[in-house]
Amino acid sequence: MKNFTLIIGGIYGLLSVVLGAFGAHAFKKILSIERLESFETGVRYQMYAAFFLLIVGYILKFETSSEKWISILMIAGAFLFSVSIYFLSFQDYWGINLKFLGPITPLGGLFMIISWGMLIWYFAKTKF
Repeated sequence: MKNFTLIIGGIYGLLSVVLGAFGAHAFKKILSIERLESFETGVRYQMYAAFFLLIVGYILKFETSSEKWISILMIAGAFLFSVSIYFLSFQDYWGINLKFLGPITPLGGLFMIISWGMLIWYFAKTKF
């Protein structure tokens, strides 16, 4: 689980840089300002998740299920949050209605919040 967390953290970081570059250059030409701002929010939170995963990947030993869930919830939450925002940002450009993805975004955010909370709890109860 440790290696998986670190690998996903690296992948999320890499994709954040790539998507951020596309957002700053290529997507400016095809997305409205509002949609581009949403897209950039997805990129930003994906990068936050990348840093989170890289840090917890080094800190946690992944010996307990709660330690594993800290990672799982952040991986899933960042994916649901950011990917749903990416698709919603492009729905006008693609000419399709993807509003059904709207509830997915806050669900992903909730998973990330729970992950942060679990990490705080881990720090509170662990003696370093």
